[in-house]
Amino acid sequence: MVDLNKYIEIRRAIHRNPELKYEEFDTAKLVSEHLISLGYEVTTGIGKTGVKAVLYSNKPGPTIAFRADLDALPIAELNDFDHKSCNEGKMHACGHDGHTASLLCAAESLAINKENYCGNIVIIMQPAEEGGAGAKAMIDDGVLENPRVDKIFGFHNRPGFREGLVFAKSGSAMGGNTSIEVIIRGVGGHAAMPHLASDPIVAGSMFVIQLQTIISRKLSPLTSAAITVAEFNAGTAQNVISSEASLVLSVRSDNHQTNEIMIREIELALKCSCEQQGCTYELSIPLAIPALVNHKKETKELLEAFHVAFDENDILEIDYMPTMGAEDFSFYLLERPGCYFFIGNGEDSKYLHNPHYDFNDSIIPVANTAYMALAEYYLRKE
Repeated sequence: MVDLNKYIEIRRAIHRNPELKYEEFDTAKLVSEHLISLGYEVTTGIGKTGVKAVLYSNKPGPTIAFRADLDALPIAELNDFDHKSCNEGKMHACGHDGHTASLLCAAESLAINKENYCGNIVIIMQPAEEGGAGAKAMIDDGVLENPRVDKIFGFHNRPGFREGLVFAKSGSAMGGNTSIEVIIRGVGGHAAMPHLASDPIVAGSMFVIQLQTIISRKLSPLTSAAITVAEFNAGTAQNVISSEASLVLSVRSDNHQTNEIMIREIELALKCSCEQQGCTYELSIPLAIPALVNHKKETKELLEAFHVAFDENDILEIDYMPTMGAEDFSFYLLERPGCYFFIGNGEDSKYLHNPHYDFNDSIIPVANTAYMALAEYYLRKE
């Protein structure tokens, strides 16, 4: 049996010292040293600040991977408990500290039970989940190879759900997140002579209004999607018509097909708005996280494994998307079959990305049991 208190302390230590995307040097050092001490073969610097650890059973069998995320958010913490952030303006407001501690706990349990397995276990500690596409960076650096990963799993805590409830959804389970940056260029002029100008603010405003019809008129009502205009900047003086406006959009979608339709319709709306006002535009996509789509077979197998390890009342298969929030675990699922599941953080828990949020330490042993159940299911001796 592992000492759960040790992993609660590790979780709180990580919470005290949050690091932003691709800056997780101290967190990666803590993680790698701990995994080395457990007997794992550890490689650092994957995807810049990521860590890969392999537990070999030295018996033939499949290779399964478990993944946690390391990075924090640029949020000023407003909690006042002893383990609150010591890094001003940075906070573990999404529970990545808990995901990491939970997987480290499981890594010890897995190492203790190594002789019971046939195959290999890969532990992936990933940087830059929060808007940095760290999963893709690790994949590009070969994290799923040597040994070749056959299946991959991970979890996210979910505020608003009963503490310790383990649940999963086959198919689309989290939204894709495409960030779109737009620059509209017109002809600036005097505020008293608008007929001599081409106003990018008017073109941008028309564009924003047209965006509101895309979901209601271009998509099936059975799909899930959202478009948010996160930024709209233009002008510097009250008596001047600006020559340029910039916008940033956050586009959420339930699958690749929905996203393709939305991108196409967004650019069409932008083109029409600009042409009507005599403006030009540039559109770029600096970040594109695909929708997270769990594999049907692996979701079924995951739930079968959990039914052995958990009480029936603590497991749930859902048939609706629990969130449109994005998760770059989706990149792994494009490469390998697997499932990303959820564990309730408590019905009264503050929601994710909230300055008062905190990971519920009571679900560390729940995650430990989940990972152990998956290892037993896929790697058990015949």
